Amino acid sequence: MRVDVDEGVQLDVEVLGDDDAPAVLLLGGAGWSRDWWDDDLCARLVARGRRVIRYDQRDTGASTCWPVGAPGYTGQDLNDDAVAVLDAVGVDRAHVVGLSAGGGTAQELALAHRERVTALTLVATTAIEPVGDLPGPTPAIRALFAEEAPAPDWSDPGAAVTALVEGERPYAGPGAFDEARVRAIAERVVARSRDLAASTTNPFLVADVGGPTGLCDLAGLPVLVVHGTADPVFPVEHGRALAAAIPGARLLELEGTGHQVPPEPTWDRFVDALLGH
Repeated sequence: MRVDVDEGVQLDVEVLGDDDAPAVLLLGGAGWSRDWWDDDLCARLVARGRRVIRYDQRDTGASTCWPVGAPGYTGQDLNDDAVAVLDAVGVDRAHVVGLSAGGGTAQELALAHRERVTALTLVATTAIEPVGDLPGPTPAIRALFAEEAPAPDWSDPGAAVTALVEGERPYAGPGAFDEARVRAIAERVVARSRDLAASTTNPFLVADVGGPTGLCDLAGLPVLVVHGTADPVFPVEHGRALAAAIPGARLLELEGTGHQVPPEPTWDRFVDALLGH
């Protein structure tokens, strides 16, 4: 379905599962369309009695895009989008699952709209408030960030798929990169996306306009922090500090997992933990 969230702004939204089932809202990382939430993982959640909501964020997939280098929205708009999606699909409250940058949005959403959140699962992310001296990205990731490699030809589907696959590879844990699965997702992303140049540029330029950051205010809300022990962007200390900053939060560490959607071998533990709180 297409959801109007602002004047001239539409988001592409997909809803899976029974209309009466408890809702799970999935918020992906920066530049991620809804496709990156693996179909088989979503199917597991549906099979366990959940209604899964995933959507293309601004500048991704089939949603509205802006000129490359000039995103016409802020972090606050991304927070408001999540609420607008819930409104559009008729959901008062949802279990919000946020990964990486989506984990930051999920924290802000829970603080600003506590009444819309039944539970919170934060995956491969870090706290939106200072929580002490934490290690930065690994040297390999820092070098990747510093590299000014030429952009691929996004108009060439084969080159675009390869670029997306290779772009994900450095973030996975050792032995946790499922190339066939990632390639299948990348092919769908390329086929569905309006503007891949915008998707891979604009979300990283969005300004955060600020908002509540006191994570202690989430006391009483069921919170699960899921973090890979091999995360090269936010080393596992970030997950531990985030769980410690939210009263009552539970921590699930996934051995050998990187900065990624939990890989298929971890799904039994991940889904059980997600639905168990």
